[in-house]
Amino acid sequence: MSGDLVVLANPEAGRGRHRDLLPRVLDRLAEADLPVRVLDARTREEAQEACHRAVADGAAAIVAVGGDGTVHLALQAVAGTDLPFGAVPAGTGNDFAVETGVPAEPIAAAAAIAGAVKAGRTRPIDLARLTGPGRAPMWYGSVLAAGFDAVVNERANRMSWPRGPRRYDLAIFVELLRLKARRYTIRLDGEEQVRDAVLLAVGNCASYGGGIRIVPSAVPTDGLLDVVLADVGRPTLVRLKGKTYKGTHVEHPQVHTYRARTVEIEADGITTYVDGERAFPLPVTITAVPGAVRLLS
Repeated sequence: MSGDLVVLANPEAGRGRHRDLLPRVLDRLAEADLPVRVLDARTREEAQEACHRAVADGAAAIVAVGGDGTVHLALQAVAGTDLPFGAVPAGTGNDFAVETGVPAEPIAAAAAIAGAVKAGRTRPIDLARLTGPGRAPMWYGSVLAAGFDAVVNERANRMSWPRGPRRYDLAIFVELLRLKARRYTIRLDGEEQVRDAVLLAVGNCASYGGGIRIVPSAVPTDGLLDVVLADVGRPTLVRLKGKTYKGTHVEHPQVHTYRARTVEIEADGITTYVDGERAFPLPVTITAVPGAVRLLS
């Protein structure tokens, strides 16, 4: 490989607890014997632009140091290209890294990336491609939420109080009180069905939110998307949420699972979230793209 090893780092990932880790990560990455360059980006928009510019300028690889949000930004630049990509898990949620076999310890992950760069070693990993009316395509690596969890995220992002994790807890409480099933039109590889549901997720990987195995059968190397849909009441949803960390919620008779290469979703009043980030309002189309990213590991 030639060119710079370009690093997108989020110092606030993991609520800042990994802030002092970056110099050691960079030292490990330097063992690849390539120049290491940290992108100067203070906002999400600047980070997105800087990643695309690094690809255009001939970077040897891009490495995201942070959580799923940082990975998500970098994926928008490398997806569908031949440019190698590395993930150093240093966020609150590191689901893409965990589900693709990246070492959980950040320094070990950086060392693995450096070794892979020197050896020219990558692994093809699938991504999901999200499109919607009037929208440029967006890529995601882990899970799309289009039900209760998306509604909770949308409420939490509108709230100015309280700060921190308690804002999300309050949003969950409010949306549980307001819980109602919505009518979805879903097409799985063109086969349409209309269902009422409170929970709907489409996974390239199995987990989101820091280990919630919402789509436990999803594997990011099989060229397929996995869909979980549930139509349950408030008490059952609360009980099922406790089972999602093990993925056993799918054993409930009112939880339905599907697999498809292309998933189309329509419903009123839902804005989707992917990799924990705000994405497109419904309707959307999600397509599995085999080997869309070359992972260094």
